[in-house]
Amino acid sequence: MSRASAYKFYWKIEQKVVPGLRSSQYEYQEAVSATMRPGSRWLDLGCGHQVFAEWMTAAEDEAVSRASFFAGIDVDVPGIRAHRTLRNPVLGNLGALPFSDGSFDIVTANMVVEHLDQPLAVLAEAYRVLRPGGHFIFHTPNSQCFSMRVGSWFPQSTKNLLIGFFEARQEHDIFKTFYQMNTASAVASLGAKAGFRVADIRQVNTSAATVMLGPLVLIELLALRLLARPAFARWRSNLIAILEKRPSG
Repeated sequence: MSRASAYKFYWKIEQKVVPGLRSSQYEYQEAVSATMRPGSRWLDLGCGHQVFAEWMTAAEDEAVSRASFFAGIDVDVPGIRAHRTLRNPVLGNLGALPFSDGSFDIVTANMVVEHLDQPLAVLAEAYRVLRPGGHFIFHTPNSQCFSMRVGSWFPQSTKNLLIGFFEARQEHDIFKTFYQMNTASAVASLGAKAGFRVADIRQVNTSAATVMLGPLVLIELLALRLLARPAFARWRSNLIAILEKRPSG
């Protein structure tokens, strides 16, 4: 089955099987946009080549337009060069940010923290560069999700092949994962150690990953329908965390 045919089939049945299901990228974008204020200073960690998903260009343009200063930092040179809206690209280490204390109102990270082997160091740096009352918002996979647990059994080479097949991503755009801050409890614990107040941790579903399996995607959709029930929230596919640097005084 071609990719176009697989997605055509999927979009016909998704809402019939799981009403209201959508990509978790939308939930992340809404969290960022709700926090962003006109004139905010914004830093995107591990910025890659886009802020939100590739089909969300209008939302990205709108969010960036509200920031008085927008910077992104990454070690991926090709990604930074390909970034469409990045005004101030920085090549650097997320654990040693080249910015002064209290430089930003909002720090974000979209599908980045799963790649951190020392997330506490990055949290400490995010905390340092935020002004009091500022927020660190990130979107990441939930390692308690069944697919994440199964994926952990495979070597990186096999993961690369599977990601390439299901997501059409090239190997140069696939990075090693550590899942050190990928449960709600880990986010709360590490966030508190860095000094943050946990404003919100959302456990959310996202669109099915097995679209390329054709009709077999129904199995995943039925599982997602079950996970939509509050009792099963801890096993949903993604986390969106909003951490606040406590206001001074």
